[in-house]
Amino acid sequence: MHFVDINCDMGESFGAYKLGRDEEIFNYITSANIACGFHAGDPATMRKTVKLALEKNVGIGVHPGLQDLAGFGRREMQITPQEAYDLIVYQIGALYAFVKSEGGMLQHVKPHGALYNMAAKSAALSEAIAEAVYKVQPELILFGLAGSELVKAGEKIGLRTANEVFSDRTYQEDGSLTPRRNANALIESQEAAVSQVITMVKESKVTSLQGVEVPIKADTICIHGDGEHALDFAKYISTALKNAGITTAKISDY
Repeated sequence: MHFVDINCDMGESFGAYKLGRDEEIFNYITSANIACGFHAGDPATMRKTVKLALEKNVGIGVHPGLQDLAGFGRREMQITPQEAYDLIVYQIGALYAFVKSEGGMLQHVKPHGALYNMAAKSAALSEAIAEAVYKVQPELILFGLAGSELVKAGEKIGLRTANEVFSDRTYQEDGSLTPRRNANALIESQEAAVSQVITMVKESKVTSLQGVEVPIKADTICIHGDGEHALDFAKYISTALKNAGITTAKISDY
């Protein structure tokens, strides 16, 4: 039997600005990555999102990003490994307090945006992030791009890791995601996106844009909650995976 976790970035509203359709999407995911105020989110949004996750029995994850609200954490910044460590510890602490106060438990940590992509390629940044997670709470699961430096660093320090794949992104032949600025970076067709996911979960491979089959491990699938058709896609992929004989469950349950 095949199991897979479906994760989605949540709690990305900020002040008067509302982003995403969190309440509805929670019905179709198994893990939530909750913004911690650096790239998005604020204290009230964090509290509300944690409560929703607990009500829906969805795994709660810390989604730490670069301190860049204006750029939504998607602009690369030159930070040292020590700065990365401090960013992670700080943001885990912030979300942990809300989770603890609501009687829940943290499940995982998944860096956001540019920090995630930088860590995927940088062993030094990845080791700092993994160390931060391990020192705060070694039971936490570290999410990273499948086969990336972040996953390797997590395994090396003794964390449980989850290899993450993307439903709506294309891949390069080295296993990396096609950069968003490039043509054909996004998969627009729901059918094509789900077909790619099913192949990744069942056959542990993905076809790159160059037409090469690349080995890949799929423990958790990232879907995005802020697009125009995000809710429709969440429903579609949840149903399609079940129809393909794949059980969806939060990562801490399997």
